[in-house]
Amino acid sequence: MAGSDNSKGLMLAVASSAFIGSSFILKKKGLKRAGASTGASAATGGYTYLLEPLWWVGMVTMLFGEVANFIAYVYAPAVLVTPLGALSIIVSSLLAHFMLKERLQRMGVVGCVACIVGSVVIVIHAPQEHTPDSVREIWCLATQPAFLIYVAASLSIVLVLVLHFEARCGQTNMLVYLGICSLMGSFTVVSIKAIGIAIKLTLEGISQVYYPQTWLFVTVAAGSVITQLNYLNKALDTFSAAMVSPVYYVMFTTLTIVASAIMFKDWSGQTASSLASELCGFITVLSGTVILHATREQEPVLPRGTVTWYIHGDSLKSVDEHLIALEHPDFAEP
Repeated sequence: MAGSDNSKGLMLAVASSAFIGSSFILKKKGLKRAGASTGASAATGGYTYLLEPLWWVGMVTMLFGEVANFIAYVYAPAVLVTPLGALSIIVSSLLAHFMLKERLQRMGVVGCVACIVGSVVIVIHAPQEHTPDSVREIWCLATQPAFLIYVAASLSIVLVLVLHFEARCGQTNMLVYLGICSLMGSFTVVSIKAIGIAIKLTLEGISQVYYPQTWLFVTVAAGSVITQLNYLNKALDTFSAAMVSPVYYVMFTTLTIVASAIMFKDWSGQTASSLASELCGFITVLSGTVILHATREQEPVLPRGTVTWYIHGDSLKSVDEHLIALEHPDFAEP
């Protein structure tokens, strides 16, 4: 039964990656259209993209992906589901190459292959997860000292990024936006997993609706998702999608696995060889995303020239007087 559950989680995670990878590109094109038509970008606090149909198509596509991801977390551990998000990077990178003209270089293909290989290794050695019997059991896991320390540290970093660094370097350093997204995303995953288990148990006849912890997890998930979307839109509107997707994946995956391992103890009971294989697979996936990021093609920068104004005391200019001189090897003197 556990093996069957992992298979269901695997298929749902792959479908989720395809939808989410496509949504990055659709939302990026929608944000660009909205910014071009109104001049108010999401990065500067504008929300005109809400009137752009293509952005909503991207949102609906992401919704399908997140729903599939949501169900995948019910059947399989986070250490299996989350790294498979690397497939969304491949989808978004390929679509960005053809639709946004953000070209994928040859080494980028190597990065895609590394992501696939690492994902396969993780899938093969993924642990079988024990499903909690009630929301109260999940709440006990969420209130253990180790996880509370993680929550306190993460929220402190988010507050520092929002209150101090966002205004100062948010427009020039994407790690500010993506750090907020990733830290809040780790809370989203553990909350959604708890909600999914509660729904599954309720459908099986063991109602979890009357537990206040269930609604607390719903509140945390809703707040985390809204925060993620807000700062992800800012990152996409400010930086290249080919750059945002892999970096966001690396940060989000790492923090999610850490949070899930602390709360649900995903690796307990595994052998040292299985843990080593999963770690190698994870490092391979991260290496692939770094290659995708490092080898993205930079936009061509035009060579600089110099412009010199010749100003004479006489305000009347003769027809053969040089008003501007261009000094650049590509410009020949007439």
